[in-house]
Amino acid sequence: MNIKNPYHRHRFPSEIISHCVWLYYRFSLSYRDIELMMAERGLNLTYESVRYWCLKFGHLYAKQMRKRKVWGDTWHLDEVFCRINGQVHYLWRAVDQDGQVLDILVQRKRNKQAADRFFRKLKKQGNSPRKIVTDKLASYRAPRKVHFPLTRHITDKWKNNRAENSHQVTRMRERKMRKFKSLVQAQRFLSAMGEIYDYFQIGRHKTTATVYRTLLKRSLDSWRTIAQNPLSV
Repeated sequence: MNIKNPYHRHRFPSEIISHCVWLYYRFSLSYRDIELMMAERGLNLTYESVRYWCLKFGHLYAKQMRKRKVWGDTWHLDEVFCRINGQVHYLWRAVDQDGQVLDILVQRKRNKQAADRFFRKLKKQGNSPRKIVTDKLASYRAPRKVHFPLTRHITDKWKNNRAENSHQVTRMRERKMRKFKSLVQAQRFLSAMGEIYDYFQIGRHKTTATVYRTLLKRSLDSWRTIAQNPLSV
């Protein structure tokens, strides 16, 4: 089966395109920051090119990274508000006990229907967790019983710090981008950033320098493999 080359008719090679996409989603940089960094290296490209590459390839890379993940059996769920065009929206996020992002969903509400939609999205992961940890929001109760009836539901105080801390990176990017412009733009960006940024969160303080370098090299090698053929199945 022949798969169309996604880099066809692009002026720059895949190595440069994937590097710009990696810089944008992994670090708190703007398109113009990356344009300047590439100019220092002798590459004449515009920030509009970087923006187009991120829109086109970001979700392709993130999709391949998702296929390589193995999640834990304890899921932490949390929701945080964000303003989009002056209106309050809610960012629903789920991470496992190691901080790996399972899924992200931006919605207008924080009610039972919104929680049910988020649980249906999480159910597509395939496996049911052993424990689900949330805050005391009542909207979680009924959908959890429907979609994960055998999973233990924990709402104890301070138990959900893992999910609450995972919002910090989003807040940093939200300030850098001067807020999200639309719900669609927020969902598209956060879905890609959640996978790409998370893929390089190795936990340097938890291991030795030698092990850290080995794990980092493995992540970078996987990134280059994904970038060479982001449409692989």
